[in-house]
Amino acid sequence: MACILLRQGPEVVVRIVGILLIVLGLGGLAYGGLSWTHKDKVVDIGPVEVTRDKTESFPLPPVAGGACLLAGAALLVASSRTGRAA
Repeated sequence: MACILLRQGPEVVVRIVGILLIVLGLGGLAYGGLSWTHKDKVVDIGPVEVTRDKTESFPLPPVAGGACLLAGAALLVASSRTGRAA
């Protein structure tokens, strides 16, 4: 897939990275981070198995979300200007 994007030109790659940064920044500002739950095995004795749900989180400060948003917007603006000049 990377080869297909590189054949399109570097502007397309920069545009996609910009869009991904904007989405990440908006998500960080809206949710304040990511959290997920997975099962953790506590006891496994023969046929008896005890598990518990463990919640992990990755906090994303609002400053980082805003920085991602601004960087993504800057990349989109820069890619549109270089696309017109070429």
